[in-house]
Amino acid sequence: MQIRVVDAAANAGPQVPAHLQRIFIPQLTLSSICTHKFVKGKVIQKCPLVDLDKDNYILKTVIQEHKPQHDVPPGLTDINVIFFGKLAKEFLETVQQEDVVVLTGFTIGRSPTAIKDGLHSCYLQLAGGEAHVYSLSPSVIVTVNPKPKYTYTPLKDLKPGMIVNIYGVVTFFKQPFRTKGTDYCSTLKITDESSVKIGCSVFSEKVEEHPKVFKNGDIIRLHRVKVQFFNGSVNVVTSLGFSVLTFDGSVGTPIVPCTSSRNFHFSEQDKQTVERLRQWATNQALLAAPSTVQLAHVQPSMYFDLTCQLLAKAKMDGSCTLLKVWDGTRCAHPLLNVFVKPEALEGSVNVASGTDLVANVLVYDNHVEVAQELKPGTFLRIYNLHAILQTTSTTPSHLCFHLHGGTSYGRGLRVLPKDSLDLQQLHRTLELVTTSCEEALDDPVDIWSTPPESLSVICPFSPAAVRTCDHTLEQVPLSNVKSCTPPRLFHVRAQVRSFQPRRLYQALKLRCPHCRALFDIPDDEALASVFQKAIRGVRFGSLSWAATGFLDSSETGRKIAIHLPNWDKEELIFLEGATLEEVCCISKNLSNIVPVRSCGESMVPMDLSVPFLFQGKKRHYGSGRTPILGIQPLQYALLMKMELEDESGSLETLLWDDAEKFFQVTAADVAVSQELQNKIQWTMNRLCPPGSTIAERPWLELCIAVYTVEEGGRSTVCYQVLNTESTGPHVTPAQE
Repeated sequence: MQIRVVDAAANAGPQVPAHLQRIFIPQLTLSSICTHKFVKGKVIQKCPLVDLDKDNYILKTVIQEHKPQHDVPPGLTDINVIFFGKLAKEFLETVQQEDVVVLTGFTIGRSPTAIKDGLHSCYLQLAGGEAHVYSLSPSVIVTVNPKPKYTYTPLKDLKPGMIVNIYGVVTFFKQPFRTKGTDYCSTLKITDESSVKIGCSVFSEKVEEHPKVFKNGDIIRLHRVKVQFFNGSVNVVTSLGFSVLTFDGSVGTPIVPCTSSRNFHFSEQDKQTVERLRQWATNQALLAAPSTVQLAHVQPSMYFDLTCQLLAKAKMDGSCTLLKVWDGTRCAHPLLNVFVKPEALEGSVNVASGTDLVANVLVYDNHVEVAQELKPGTFLRIYNLHAILQTTSTTPSHLCFHLHGGTSYGRGLRVLPKDSLDLQQLHRTLELVTTSCEEALDDPVDIWSTPPESLSVICPFSPAAVRTCDHTLEQVPLSNVKSCTPPRLFHVRAQVRSFQPRRLYQALKLRCPHCRALFDIPDDEALASVFQKAIRGVRFGSLSWAATGFLDSSETGRKIAIHLPNWDKEELIFLEGATLEEVCCISKNLSNIVPVRSCGESMVPMDLSVPFLFQGKKRHYGSGRTPILGIQPLQYALLMKMELEDESGSLETLLWDDAEKFFQVTAADVAVSQELQNKIQWTMNRLCPPGSTIAERPWLELCIAVYTVEEGGRSTVCYQVLNTESTGPHVTPAQE
């Protein structure tokens, strides 16, 4: 039997041979001598057993260096271990996760997954009769070790590469959001009594495994997180086997761990740590005042957090969901009532005495998935909700509420437990209002005689878009436009039946100014991959036309080269050997960053799929070749498709060449401004309000060009909106 259980407490059973010498995981290299050596670590992951044929098995596990952190040499402490043959099956059946094991008779190989999984660059292989495993169960370790089961590192002592357990006070948080892969991601900022602030990133495929944080000041405990240096500061990110607990940060409230895990360790020492951090945070001025506001105190253009109860919901379209909520207070402004068909509404608003108690919240984009899972009756908190005052020439101003897409300022939704202390005041308010509503039912005439409010719409005689051209053309129906022979120009009066894309960030494109070809803007994941490939095996050389200096990168041993050209006219800085994150960080302080790579004895720009120039938040893309930098700059452009309708029929048109004039923005500014992106979203929601009928939508006075496009030997008739501007008040968000 190649696996032996060691009982150090009872001093019985087979023991680890005394002639073996320990080698720490961070010290392992491909040239390390393995004879008479052993590795000791805790099992933090066991993968499924692979059965190839009879008695031929493969098992992959991950172990973590088992030693107090301050005694371990610097470097990666988690390593892949591959077992072969009967040993693989025996390990699976004998050793449990969290057990401490001693491995001998192993060989070392280069890990092919080191970049992907972030573990040690080597892996251990155990096969044949020389390989042995000595296992210590957790129960054995507890009996012989009087020290606390876990040690916690103060935030001020964190160093890149460490795997640590930490406590902290939350100063900022974002709700879990889906990444471009299979995981959800949560981001937080925390601090402790050392007043050091760090960022935290939690990745997990399951939303329930993410920290359940409800407000700033809550306490969080993280086990097995990896310390990294990113964007000029220390951050921690979850590693294999991580776990998390959260606690209400209010002094005097019961200390109840909040977690989805069934098994966790929580001692009297942990309880004292939570109490100490609560008291410390209360005495600090670093925690911002609560941003939760009742509906009674909401003002137009305000961003706020709302604690409320969900009464009903309805799906408007793929990128918008309507939530009807209340908190028992009456808003000082008339509230917009978004009308939906009764059969489309899940839940009921009958509990409220009138529409002035019910707030209509339109939830967009990445928050729709969470909103659609909510059940009527749920208590929730909506973070960074935007109050927008909608005004028309014929109807009074109405206040509506939008939860915009994205995660800026912690924007999102979170279900609150029914026993949450944050709900005590809300419960009392709702009970009083419900009692008043029941008493009002004795006189139903007052209720039924109240005229229902409908969706606030634009006056049909006040166009929501006007022409800016000087053409003296007669206004014609859309049917005339469709039946004409191009090229022609027309003036029409129509409404927006639908528009694409619904997720308006997809309307932002790159355009070649010469051939007018359009390109999609690459996402950050694709860009990061190109930069990562470019830094592999990079070798810096001397350049006759530039002075070269070096910066430390976020990875130990890797340098970033900065080349400053000798000429005076161009204030360009050439950067070599940097990741996308590092380029973005450097461009915040240094303008005109040009990422480059070595090509033989010379230097060339990066792949044309990445920006050739970074100017702060602005990214410049290119294609083709020109004398300067060898790149043809591309322009940002907006491209949308609108289906128009009037009494004669419908017509699909493009909004492209004059899209900037229509929205009164520039595409280049939209690319870096959440405020302008919100402005475009608001404009389209005004022209085509979610859930409205065509009769309720405003009219637009448009100039339309009819032309043909030749492609592949075929002619296609196209229609494009030109010389037109949207009108009416444009809400300018105070925050991104």
